[in-house]
Amino acid sequence: MPTHLTAIIVAAGSSRRMGFDKLLAPLAGKAVLQRSIEAFHHCQDVRDIIVVCPQERFDTLDMGHLSKPLQRIDGGIDRHDSVAAGLEHLLPDTHYVAVHDGARPLISGTQISKVYHAATQHRSAASARPVTETIKRATPEGIVTEALDRENLWLMETPQVFQSTLLLRAYSEVKSKGERVTDEVSAMELIGQPTHLISNDSPNLKITYPHEIKLAEQLLA
Repeated sequence: MPTHLTAIIVAAGSSRRMGFDKLLAPLAGKAVLQRSIEAFHHCQDVRDIIVVCPQERFDTLDMGHLSKPLQRIDGGIDRHDSVAAGLEHLLPDTHYVAVHDGARPLISGTQISKVYHAATQHRSAASARPVTETIKRATPEGIVTEALDRENLWLMETPQVFQSTLLLRAYSEVKSKGERVTDEVSAMELIGQPTHLISNDSPNLKITYPHEIKLAEQLLA
């Protein structure tokens, strides 16, 4: 029996730290957000896409060549509000949901599929990469206070993919408890659902500062 995967791409942020709209910043000839959307459009496992972003941001994108069902909706104040808004627009026969940050334009179709297929086995899966660097804790002034054990530490990425009924239940818990979760794995933790991490071997940086645009272009090249 086929399963239907919907992608919710979250792109409602104001880009305050960048000083300009990072989601519309040109990245090797295409806007950052457009590259994120196209990655999911080209992934054969994705049936339809929900983009959570302001109308004026969406209107600047070139979406005319995309054939998969695509809808744009307004987001909320915080990231989890935007995800919740996206969940309200799922088609009734959606089985799985992939949530992705629009500011991660280098995600590969291969990794999207890996996380999705893991979710079909375990109900909850997320892209991540193990911490390999030395980690230190420091004071606000930048003075090192201790070293942290990096064993079993992971840097979380997106997409994060879940059985739709499970994600809806987790976000109901987020709302009822007034929680402010920064990703969907945190929402899963509220209902005691374990998430399987799928190591990502390809670049998947999140564009936050101007210099990361140049880095992303080098990685694309």
